[in-house]
Amino acid sequence: MAGLIPQSFIDTLLDRADIVEVVDRRIKLKKTGKNYSARCPFHDEKTPSFSVNPDKQFYYCFGCGAGGNAIGFVMDYDNVDFPQAVETLAHTAGLEVPREQTTPQQEAQRDRQSHLYTTLNAANQYYQHALRHHPQAGRAVDYLKGRGLSGHIAKLYQIGFAPPGWQNLIERLGDKELESLVENGMAIRNDKDRTYDRFRDRIMFPIRDQRGRVVAFGGRVLGDEKPKYLNSPETPVFSKSRELYGLYEAKQSRKSIERIVVVEGYMDVIALAQHDIHYAVATLGTATSEHHLTRLYRLVSEVVFCFDGDKAGRAAAERALHTVLPLLEDGRQAKFLFLDEGEDPDTLVRKLGTQAFESLIKDARPVEQFLFDMAAEGLNQESLEGKASFSKRAVPLVQQLPSGVFKQLMWQALADRTGVDLASLTELAQIQTPKPKPILAQDLEPNSPNSLAPKPIQRHEKNIGPSKLALTCISLLLQRPDVATQVENEDIAILNDSGESLLSELLTLLRRQPHSNTAMLLGHWYGTAEGELLARLAGEESIIPFDGLPVQFKDCLRRLTKHPKLKVLQERINDLSKRGIGSLSDTEKSELKELLAELRALESANS
Repeated sequence: MAGLIPQSFIDTLLDRADIVEVVDRRIKLKKTGKNYSARCPFHDEKTPSFSVNPDKQFYYCFGCGAGGNAIGFVMDYDNVDFPQAVETLAHTAGLEVPREQTTPQQEAQRDRQSHLYTTLNAANQYYQHALRHHPQAGRAVDYLKGRGLSGHIAKLYQIGFAPPGWQNLIERLGDKELESLVENGMAIRNDKDRTYDRFRDRIMFPIRDQRGRVVAFGGRVLGDEKPKYLNSPETPVFSKSRELYGLYEAKQSRKSIERIVVVEGYMDVIALAQHDIHYAVATLGTATSEHHLTRLYRLVSEVVFCFDGDKAGRAAAERALHTVLPLLEDGRQAKFLFLDEGEDPDTLVRKLGTQAFESLIKDARPVEQFLFDMAAEGLNQESLEGKASFSKRAVPLVQQLPSGVFKQLMWQALADRTGVDLASLTELAQIQTPKPKPILAQDLEPNSPNSLAPKPIQRHEKNIGPSKLALTCISLLLQRPDVATQVENEDIAILNDSGESLLSELLTLLRRQPHSNTAMLLGHWYGTAEGELLARLAGEESIIPFDGLPVQFKDCLRRLTKHPKLKVLQERINDLSKRGIGSLSDTEKSELKELLAELRALESANS
């Protein structure tokens, strides 16, 4: 059977493919200096912010942040998966795609996953057929008509019907599909080893991934039974925190999308599409995740959260605010639309019509207004005490924003609202983000006030990753990959030991393949969080002259590897101290004292 595409072929393909030609075949590029530009095909804009760099073989949009190599562009523009994009570029280049031999375990895993998709598709076909032909489907049809849905929109979203009964789907697909049905959550096996359909007497909504494959279902009851909505469980092909209902259909509409509206339910998405508002998506029983928003901001620069105006909707909006703030790079927008109690997008769009509802979306509350309104809730901002409390609430929220012009404007707006100057607000921000208290040697003594277990230094999950200095080195490498030849093997080992694994791996790759360009580097980390980071860094224009990059890189690397033992020492100290002083042996206590002394000495020498 066909195996994986060898990485060596992908590198060769990216070396052969000219990204300017690849992009220009799909959108018209214009020469602007050393690069080429156009209006971005992935979000609506009036002035071009989409740039293609022939030297790096890389594209980047300064408006929405989309970026990558030729393969990534074909995937996003042609809406195809990775193997299809490789096949497309290989055909254009006159190359045949080779395949690596896979192990029996890899083949079995691939076959198993493929079979899950096949079974889900068969279930989807059955549900759609049942909606049209099952004797008891009349109630479902009447319900959908009562909600104002046309046959066209029902077909577009592939709405179906799971008839009443415990084994309709199992009997329809047969015993040979039973294990697959259980694994993908369509059937349930109880303690007595009996199986039955998960979805019964429900209207069925297939959930499709970015390739249009059915990965799960949502089902709505026709009466008042609970739960009203039932979703597929997590499976090998479905993760609730990664998929969005309606996103595939929105991308397939082929209409210009300026923004995406995040709503709460399947029927909200479908009702809005019925009224030609084709850019709504819904989460699947979970809060909007960072992964959801990262996907959306690749498509558009504006996301509008639509919530009920009740207490639950307000709480959901606050969670969404905390999730979206760290992602609001310059050029991205977030807005919040609150509906009157008792209304939802489905009922309101039918009551108001398309034009009026779209006006509500366009006039939704900007993120800065919602943030400040939330911080001011219940406070008298005319009083000094109220202003102080308002600042204390607002500062940590503004702190979550990524560095940029928008964050500076938010600080200025906060200063204007409170009458506190920017310098004082910055000082307040530092106070509200206290640094961890260092562990002192005397804290280990029995009579010390802190003789209870010294606490390990905490690292917030979002801060785990390359240090700022390492990011600078990585950025310089992406501008000039050839500078990797300056690096010694010892330096790479030091970087790896000190936790700078991405920079270490990048240097190792470049030492092994010294002629790699930026596009090839991105290809090695495609589809990972590291790949997204590299794409963002590659899109940043360097202010350092090209000839000056090697010197800058050398200095940056020297500072980064100067005292790597600091990090190693701190990690060992954390390992010991988080266990609690009472659980350490005498030998470990002595080791901890020595490590602390050594750490202080190194910190003093490095200050």
